[in-house]
Amino acid sequence: MERTRSGRQTPYRRIDGRWWANPQIALRVGPPMKTYLTAAVIAFGPANLIAQGVVVDEGTFAVSIDGLASGSEDFVIRRPGVGRQDALFANGTVALSRPEGRQEMRSLLHAAPPEGIAVRYQVSVTGLDAVEVQVARSERRYVATIRSDQGAEDREFQAHTDTRVLEFQVAHHYYFLRDLRSERTVHTLEPRSSAQGLITAVESTQVTIRLGRNQIQAKRVIFTTDGGVAHTVWYDRQGRVLRVEIPSLGYIAERTDLVG
Repeated sequence: MERTRSGRQTPYRRIDGRWWANPQIALRVGPPMKTYLTAAVIAFGPANLIAQGVVVDEGTFAVSIDGLASGSEDFVIRRPGVGRQDALFANGTVALSRPEGRQEMRSLLHAAPPEGIAVRYQVSVTGLDAVEVQVARSERRYVATIRSDQGAEDREFQAHTDTRVLEFQVAHHYYFLRDLRSERTVHTLEPRSSAQGLITAVESTQVTIRLGRNQIQAKRVIFTTDGGVAHTVWYDRQGRVLRVEIPSLGYIAERTDLVG
């Protein structure tokens, strides 16, 4: 991956008691590859689009690692408009407690419908492994700014027409793999670790899953990465993510808002 010159910071604005950056200003890319990335910690706007529109899915996951309750993930996915304003915004907070420390991760993904191809993304991690990452697509590449205790750097990643953001231990991002047919492979980007890869839907089965007192008909899909790691995801008939398992990592995320 090549390095690019660091961009300048841009101001952000306060709306409803929170700070927002305008992506029309903060994430502007054009020749000769001048990139302006804001230093805002989490959310980018326009805030009115993110806050309005149809809620595609909203809920909470309980997260366990190696069989131990480790935290939770709250998220909402919205589709605010049609035509030129049509987009998907996925906003989430993952709070984990580990033996080595606590960690909170706040992320916001702007994706192109209907499949959820990554357009912009940013994540802020506080506590353990603190880092801030902002990513914007520019034609055939993604430009990322990464800030941590070690300083700031800009990186470039190759952009493919099917790239999904699949952040480590963020269960709601699997929503954007829901329509992947068996044996289809797409590219993935994991911004926090600066990793790109491939993931393939290798098996799909109709099953019944229990969430609390509820028995729910679900589609269980086994995905495999190009590194050989299996990810098992259960979806309901609406495409909502019910449960995610990564057995090799001992990771399980299960919905708690649909238990009845």
